[in-house]
Amino acid sequence: MYKYFVFLVLFFVQFTIISAPRDTNPRTIFVKYTTERIDLDGVLSEGIWGHANKADSFWQFFPTDSIKSKNPTEVKLLYNDSHLYIGIRAQSKQGNFIINSLRRDFSGSTNDNVSLIFDTFKDGTTAYLFSVNPFGVQREALISGGGSNPADALNPTWDVKWQSEGKVIGNEYILEIAIPFSSLKFREGDQSWRFQTYRWDLQTNEQSAWSNVPQNQLLINLAFLGEMVFEKPLRKNRAPIYLIPYLNALSGRNFSNQSEASSLGLGVDAKIAIGNGMNLDVTINPDFSNVEVDNMVTNITRFEVSLPEKRQFFIDNNDLFGSFGSTYNDAKPFFSRRIGIVRDTLGRNIENRILGGVRLSGKLDQNWRIGLLNLQTAEDIANRVVSNNNAMFVLQRKVFSRSNIGFFLLNRETLGKYEFQNPNSLYNRVIGFDYNLASANNTWTGKFYLHKSFQPGDFSRNLSSQGVLNYNTRFFNIVTDWVYVDKDFRSDLGFIPRTDIFKSGNGISRTFYSQGSVINKVTPRVINLMFFKPSADYKKTDQLIWLNTDIEFKNQSLLSFRYIWNYTYLTTNFDPTRSGAKPLPGNQDYTYQQGYVAYTSKNSSLVTFTGTLTAGQFFNGHNVSLSGITNVRIMPKALISLITNYDYIELPHPYPTTHIVLVSPKVDLTFSKSLFWSTLIQFNNQTNNLGINSRLQYRFAPLSDFYLVYNDNYYTKEFGPTYRSINLKLTYWLNL
Repeated sequence: MYKYFVFLVLFFVQFTIISAPRDTNPRTIFVKYTTERIDLDGVLSEGIWGHANKADSFWQFFPTDSIKSKNPTEVKLLYNDSHLYIGIRAQSKQGNFIINSLRRDFSGSTNDNVSLIFDTFKDGTTAYLFSVNPFGVQREALISGGGSNPADALNPTWDVKWQSEGKVIGNEYILEIAIPFSSLKFREGDQSWRFQTYRWDLQTNEQSAWSNVPQNQLLINLAFLGEMVFEKPLRKNRAPIYLIPYLNALSGRNFSNQSEASSLGLGVDAKIAIGNGMNLDVTINPDFSNVEVDNMVTNITRFEVSLPEKRQFFIDNNDLFGSFGSTYNDAKPFFSRRIGIVRDTLGRNIENRILGGVRLSGKLDQNWRIGLLNLQTAEDIANRVVSNNNAMFVLQRKVFSRSNIGFFLLNRETLGKYEFQNPNSLYNRVIGFDYNLASANNTWTGKFYLHKSFQPGDFSRNLSSQGVLNYNTRFFNIVTDWVYVDKDFRSDLGFIPRTDIFKSGNGISRTFYSQGSVINKVTPRVINLMFFKPSADYKKTDQLIWLNTDIEFKNQSLLSFRYIWNYTYLTTNFDPTRSGAKPLPGNQDYTYQQGYVAYTSKNSSLVTFTGTLTAGQFFNGHNVSLSGITNVRIMPKALISLITNYDYIELPHPYPTTHIVLVSPKVDLTFSKSLFWSTLIQFNNQTNNLGINSRLQYRFAPLSDFYLVYNDNYYTKEFGPTYRSINLKLTYWLNL
């Protein structure tokens, strides 16, 4: 196996070296230094704005990438010793700008907005994104992985302090933005950053960017940035220490045992800048009751479903820790949601209190990144949960133009002795390295990794590895993916849906661009995935063949068709309904075929809809699956959404036939830029649960909030309440 490892590394390095170079003449904007006072009022009335250089003459990205944008956008940049200032003027044919709500972190694709990307270390791998809509509402995010992967290139959970104001005047809107240098990481003495600005114009269904981006890439791809040049070198970043204490009062009632509980929680987080490129996060007795509740999901597959991380402590530089492992979630050695959530004696997910921890992450220089994470969780004897120390060390080195090599060491270890604990679970350690390929123009991307786990009494190989290569041009996208996960490979802090697999995946697509007035492009695609079981002489256990056709329309709506051919060899019994009914027998193979259609409406409508239909054979029976998301916006005060999911599974007697229903309405009211109220109701008959989460949020200062949260849960099989609580929480960001 190791000779294949060497071969694949050399194979990937070869493609990195021969890849086409970056554009040697990127677009450039000169940024003037100013001592003039700038008041943020969304007017650009200060005289210095008249002397500022501007980024204009945007290129279209959608519906085409070969002409200039129809509606003018101007972005001006200035700076002083403490702030970067941005003035924006965006015009359209009419003033009917689309705005979902006044809540921070709005959806970038369903709002008119202008975005700014700053690659402060000029590495083409990570960057900061700031977006503002016509009313001055803010959105910020971290870009990682070069902005290449649609699934995880953008992390909108990140929050940082900055200011913005916006005004709509006739058929244009004006934005004025101030970003403190203390909110960014960069090198002292820098005189240039890589820079991009782009715009979503929903009135004309146009997306445009200052530095031209090919339409086969993502608009946030960091391979296609221009450059901003400062008039004089940047001074040392004097970042403040942020101290974020919280106070949480909870009153709840557990109806299953008729017990009541009241508590008063105190804790604190701290953010400490280490030099100009690194950050130290410290948490003591953290509480995540203010975090938005997870959406319920139904699951008729054999495998666990992963949900995104929303806790702020884990967000900054999250890609540095979480990007190791498989590109397509076959084996991720680190998944931060494993920390603070465990299974009780009945197999249910429950909260496992985090006592405290530290997290050091960031840039040592332009080429090196480092990360260190250490968190201690509490014991819970009643639920047979031990106290664990959870630690990870990461070192990453940039190579060539945009690629990198990363090394990590992961350790989960029990502190203390527990009679009920299995001796084989006293600790789990994983060590490994990844090579991430990204050519200068992003035509070639890929990954190769090799990981090994260690646990008590286990001396087998315990390996996990992958080699994936993607070739992406304007017309063709070709991917090949090979994954191996040993049957004894284990990562207690990771996400590994299954072990003992060898996966072979290959796909090819061809894009045809239309010159018509309705259809923008058509992309047929063929994908073949095969899974084998190495411990059983590489017996084939799964095969999926997808024949896809995606149709993109000029109004940004999408229509997709798919034919799916499935082969599954069940190694163990499996009940897809998860209802406790008679399971399908293991040691048997099944072949079945399905059809799939999906439609997403245009984003500019006041009512938007995304729906999918899957129907056909299912193992030895049949199924029909319907899912949909409907959004109704009453601009800019309310956004009403409804998520629905319906699965009908019909299997021959004596196996189950069932209807699985998930209904989840949500009302999000934004009374102002600082007062919000959202209520989410979720009904899922697969788990026999009805949940209500209602949250009132008042942002009384930047990133400082008062929350009033009401939770109510009901068991629906024999309808009755199970748990009810109310939280009062106060958080405040102090600058020291």
